[in-house]
Amino acid sequence: MPDVFEHFRRVEDREIDALGRASNIAYLEWMLDAAVSHSAAQGWPAEAYVARGAGWVVRAHAIEYRKPAFPGDRLVVLTWVAAMTAATSVRRYRIVRRSDGALLASAETTWAFIDLVSGRPTRVPREIADAFPVVATPPELPGAGGPGGDAR
Repeated sequence: MPDVFEHFRRVEDREIDALGRASNIAYLEWMLDAAVSHSAAQGWPAEAYVARGAGWVVRAHAIEYRKPAFPGDRLVVLTWVAAMTAATSVRRYRIVRRSDGALLASAETTWAFIDLVSGRPTRVPREIADAFPVVATPPELPGAGGPGGDAR
């Protein structure tokens, strides 16, 4: 179970905007997909939260776009938990193009842990907090698979 999770994907034609590059919404979707996949990999898929009656919701996103992504680009979305409090967590992301290792975006999401019935914040249970080690130092950017990397 990795502290820094790697979520691989390819930019799809449906994610391209009128300017011929991945839309801002696509970056947000990639972040959310990576967060959900990381949670599942750590033993907390969506169904486990529903069964518990509590789960994570987004309070805020911040994205710094650095370079565009284009149709067919192979990406890796690196994500990790940078902070955990009684009822919130901060998750960070780096979106990297695998062919050249270019950093396309850096981002952060603040998540709130809520009771699914009342919608009110609630304490993050110890077993959930323990499943997500806090990574204080951002990871080094990977070689990102290089031009011959796999198609994940």
